[in-house]
Amino acid sequence: MPRTTTTRRVVHTVVDSPYEPLTLVAVDGVLSRLYMTEQRHRPPEETFGERDHRPFGEAIRQLDAYFDGELTEFDLPLHLEGTPFQLRVWEQLRRIPYGETRTYGELAEALGSPGASRAVGLANGKNPVGVIVPCHRVIGSGGSLTGYGGGLDRKRRLLAFEAGTGADDALF
Repeated sequence: MPRTTTTRRVVHTVVDSPYEPLTLVAVDGVLSRLYMTEQRHRPPEETFGERDHRPFGEAIRQLDAYFDGELTEFDLPLHLEGTPFQLRVWEQLRRIPYGETRTYGELAEALGSPGASRAVGLANGKNPVGVIVPCHRVIGSGGSLTGYGGGLDRKRRLLAFEAGTGADDALF
Protein backbone atom coordinates (compact mmCIF):
# COMPACT_ATOMS: atom_id res chain seq x y z
CA MET A 1 0.00 0.00 0.00
CA PRO A 2 1.46 3.40 -0.91
CA ARG A 3 2.37 5.71 1.92
CA THR A 4 0.46 8.92 2.18
CA THR A 5 1.90 12.06 3.57
CA THR A 6 -0.12 14.78 5.10
CA THR A 7 1.04 18.31 4.75
CA ARG A 8 0.05 20.79 7.33
CA ARG A 9 -0.46 24.40 6.42
CA VAL A 10 1.41 26.60 8.88
CA VAL A 11 0.87 30.35 8.72
CA HIS A 12 1.49 33.27 11.02
CA THR A 13 0.73 36.87 11.61
CA VAL A 14 2.14 39.54 13.87
CA VAL A 15 -0.34 41.68 15.73
CA ASP A 16 0.13 44.80 17.73
CA SER A 17 -0.99 44.67 21.29
CA PRO A 18 -1.05 47.61 23.65
CA TYR A 19 2.23 46.31 25.03
CA GLU A 20 4.34 44.58 22.38
CA PRO A 21 3.86 42.71 19.11
CA LEU A 22 2.61 39.14 19.40
CA THR A 23 3.30 36.45 16.81
CA LEU A 24 0.37 34.09 16.27
CA VAL A 25 0.91 30.79 14.45
CA ALA A 26 -1.83 28.53 13.09
CA VAL A 27 -1.69 24.95 11.88
CA ASP A 28 -4.40 24.12 9.36
CA GLY A 29 -6.30 27.27 10.32
CA VAL A 30 -6.28 26.67 14.09
CA LEU A 31 -4.20 28.71 16.54
CA SER A 32 -1.28 26.64 17.77
CA ARG A 33 1.27 29.11 19.14
CA LEU A 34 1.57 32.61 20.50
CA TYR A 35 4.99 34.17 20.99
CA MET A 36 6.09 37.36 22.63
CA THR A 37 9.23 39.15 21.58
CA GLU A 38 12.38 37.74 23.18
CA GLN A 39 10.46 34.74 24.53
CA ARG A 40 12.33 31.70 25.78
CA HIS A 41 11.71 28.60 23.63
CA ARG A 42 10.74 30.78 20.65
CA PRO A 43 11.65 28.81 17.53
CA PRO A 44 13.21 30.39 14.45
CA GLU A 45 10.89 32.63 12.43
CA GLU A 46 11.19 30.38 9.36
CA THR A 47 9.15 27.71 11.19
CA PHE A 48 6.14 30.04 11.38
CA GLY A 49 5.14 29.54 7.75
CA GLU A 50 4.03 32.26 5.41
CA ARG A 51 2.37 35.40 6.65
CA ASP A 52 -1.42 35.25 6.43
CA HIS A 53 -3.78 37.04 8.81
CA ARG A 54 -6.98 35.26 7.71
CA PRO A 55 -7.11 32.42 10.30
CA PHE A 56 -6.61 34.77 13.24
CA GLY A 57 -9.64 37.06 13.28
CA GLU A 58 -11.30 35.61 16.38
CA ALA A 59 -8.01 35.20 18.25
CA ILE A 60 -7.16 38.85 17.58
CA ARG A 61 -10.63 39.97 18.66
CA GLN A 62 -10.36 38.04 21.93
CA LEU A 63 -6.80 39.22 22.61
CA ASP A 64 -7.88 42.83 22.06
CA ALA A 65 -10.82 42.34 24.45
CA TYR A 66 -8.50 40.74 27.04
CA PHE A 67 -5.99 43.58 26.87
CA ASP A 68 -8.85 46.10 27.07
CA GLY A 69 -9.95 44.43 30.32
CA GLU A 70 -13.22 43.21 28.78
CA LEU A 71 -12.47 39.48 28.47
CA THR A 72 -11.46 37.21 31.32
CA GLU A 73 -11.67 33.80 29.65
CA PHE A 74 -10.58 32.86 26.15
CA ASP A 75 -12.85 30.64 24.08
CA LEU A 76 -10.75 29.62 21.10
CA PRO A 77 -10.10 26.30 19.42
CA LEU A 78 -6.43 25.44 19.84
CA HIS A 79 -4.14 23.02 18.06
CA LEU A 80 -1.71 22.10 20.82
CA GLU A 81 1.08 19.60 20.28
CA GLY A 82 2.84 18.07 23.25
CA THR A 83 3.20 14.96 25.33
CA PRO A 84 0.07 13.58 27.00
CA PHE A 85 1.32 14.98 30.33
CA GLN A 86 1.97 18.44 28.84
CA LEU A 87 -1.52 18.48 27.32
CA ARG A 88 -3.03 17.64 30.73
CA VAL A 89 -1.04 20.42 32.39
CA TRP A 90 -2.06 22.94 29.74
CA GLU A 91 -5.70 21.95 30.21
CA GLN A 92 -5.33 22.58 33.95
CA LEU A 93 -3.84 26.00 33.21
CA ARG A 94 -6.98 26.93 31.29
CA ARG A 95 -9.00 26.22 34.45
CA ILE A 96 -7.21 28.82 36.56
CA PRO A 97 -9.62 31.75 36.80
CA TYR A 98 -8.67 35.22 35.67
CA GLY A 99 -6.98 37.16 38.43
CA GLU A 100 -6.12 34.05 40.45
CA THR A 101 -2.96 32.01 40.82
CA ARG A 102 -2.08 28.40 41.58
CA THR A 103 1.19 26.90 42.69
CA TYR A 104 2.99 24.20 40.77
CA GLY A 105 2.18 21.88 43.68
CA GLU A 106 -1.53 22.69 43.48
CA LEU A 107 -1.53 21.93 39.77
CA ALA A 108 0.28 18.63 40.38
CA GLU A 109 -2.31 17.77 43.03
CA ALA A 110 -5.17 18.61 40.63
CA LEU A 111 -3.60 16.28 38.09
CA GLY A 112 -3.54 13.46 40.64
CA SER A 113 0.26 13.52 40.79
CA PRO A 114 1.11 15.37 44.01
CA GLY A 115 4.84 14.70 43.70
CA ALA A 116 5.09 16.03 40.15
CA SER A 117 5.42 19.78 40.75
CA ARG A 118 8.77 19.91 38.91
CA ALA A 119 7.31 18.06 35.93
CA VAL A 120 4.37 20.48 36.02
CA GLY A 121 6.85 23.36 35.97
CA LEU A 122 8.64 21.94 32.95
CA ALA A 123 5.36 21.41 31.09
CA ASN A 124 4.23 24.89 32.08
CA GLY A 125 7.45 26.31 30.61
CA LYS A 126 6.75 24.61 27.28
CA ASN A 127 3.26 26.08 26.96
CA PRO A 128 3.04 27.13 23.30
CA VAL A 129 0.17 29.59 23.69
CA GLY A 130 1.03 31.98 26.50
CA VAL A 131 -1.60 34.44 27.73
CA ILE A 132 -4.43 32.38 26.17
CA VAL A 133 -3.30 29.30 28.09
CA PRO A 134 -2.45 31.33 31.19
CA CYS A 135 0.85 29.91 32.41
CA HIS A 136 1.61 33.30 33.97
CA ARG A 137 -0.93 32.42 36.68
CA VAL A 138 1.33 29.71 38.14
CA ILE A 139 3.59 30.70 41.00
CA GLY A 140 6.04 29.00 43.32
CA SER A 141 5.12 27.79 46.77
CA GLY A 142 4.92 30.67 49.19
CA GLY A 143 3.83 33.03 46.42
CA SER A 144 7.21 33.50 44.74
CA LEU A 145 7.30 34.35 41.05
CA THR A 146 9.30 31.66 39.33
CA GLY A 147 9.91 31.00 35.68
CA TYR A 148 8.06 32.49 32.77
CA GLY A 149 9.02 32.18 29.12
CA GLY A 150 8.25 35.85 28.59
CA GLY A 151 10.37 36.90 31.57
CA LEU A 152 9.53 37.46 35.23
CA ASP A 153 8.86 41.16 34.69
CA ARG A 154 6.14 40.33 32.15
CA LYS A 155 4.70 37.70 34.48
CA ARG A 156 4.57 40.20 37.34
CA ARG A 157 2.90 42.78 35.13
CA LEU A 158 0.36 40.32 33.69
CA LEU A 159 -0.61 39.28 37.21
CA ALA A 160 -0.91 42.93 38.28
CA PHE A 161 -2.99 43.68 35.18
CA GLU A 162 -5.40 40.83 35.93
CA ALA A 163 -5.60 41.82 39.60
CA GLY A 164 -6.49 45.35 38.55
CA THR A 165 -3.48 46.79 40.31
CA GLY A 166 -1.24 47.49 37.33
CA ALA A 167 -1.35 50.55 35.13
CA ASP A 168 -1.78 49.91 31.40
CA ASP A 169 1.65 51.28 30.64
CA ALA A 170 3.24 48.97 33.22
CA LEU A 171 2.47 45.83 31.25
CA PHE A 172 5.42 44.53 29.27
